[in-house]
Amino acid sequence: MKYKSVFDIIGPVMVGPSSSHTAGAARIGLLARSLFGGQPDHVDIYLYGSFKDTYLGHGTDVALIGGLLGFDTDDSRIIEAKKYADENGMQVNFIEMSEERSHPNTAVLHLSKGSERLTIEGISIGGGKIELVSINDYKITLSGNYHSLLVFHRDSFGTIARVTTILGNYQINVSQMNVSRKEKGEVALMTIELDDTITEAIIDEIYSADGVERVIEMKES
Repeated sequence: MKYKSVFDIIGPVMVGPSSSHTAGAARIGLLARSLFGGQPDHVDIYLYGSFKDTYLGHGTDVALIGGLLGFDTDDSRIIEAKKYADENGMQVNFIEMSEERSHPNTAVLHLSKGSERLTIEGISIGGGKIELVSINDYKITLSGNYHSLLVFHRDSFGTIARVTTILGNYQINVSQMNVSRKEKGEVALMTIELDDTITEAIIDEIYSADGVERVIEMKES
């Protein structure tokens, strides 16, 4: 995603004085919603560093909520995001954290709906740009600027090759790929950024590959 000016990032009605604390926060919320597959019922948001210090004055709180509701960075409804969250039955709690994180603009979101759970950590790196640096405690690096797949799989020989072979068979080009694991032989996570869009049929084929346990699609934001 390319920007010509700051106004391409925050839009004419974006809340707050800071693209890092408002536009970036909204994008973190949007990507969290995308990874979760829709709107959660409950979200606990842990704020660190300057996010924690200035989130009320800079509109970081309403921007995060707006993103979780599916509002883009220039959506005027962000200003009243808390009202819309109440109307849509989404409960959001903000928790201020005193410990330091690797980046001063850090938010950790715990999303839930029924039995579904997801935890993501996002950082706002300036100019409205962000990175997701962990999901469910797996270390990742995703910008949200590309169509991406997150593939949870058994940490066993051949699984990665099976997934990449399926993509190759459909001539889907991989722009970046990373594998993260917590323990050898347990569940690992492939994050795959793609140059091309991908169909549900291809995702289903990847999901059916031996060793794959879960596939999450993240569309370009």
